[in-house]
Amino acid sequence: MKKELHPGNYRPVVFKDMSNDETFITRSTIHTKETIEIGGVTYPLVKLEISNTSHPFYTGKAKLVDTAGRVDKFMSRYGNRKK
Repeated sequence: MKKELHPGNYRPVVFKDMSNDETFITRSTIHTKETIEIGGVTYPLVKLEISNTSHPFYTGKAKLVDTAGRVDKFMSRYGNRKK
């Protein structure tokens, strides 16, 4: 590996899912202005709109999309253009 390619300032950072208030701590180099205190320790805070705890793919609560209606609508508009 090339030397000095990756940043060396990794530190613990809290990522918070704003849709369900789940938090997790991991190491990151991201710069933030906000902080949060967990267990008496202050960490930088990164707010997320969605994470694996709230994403429909991971929770199994995926919405079904009626693609058949969309295909029929497309075919009625643009069907066989070669005719």
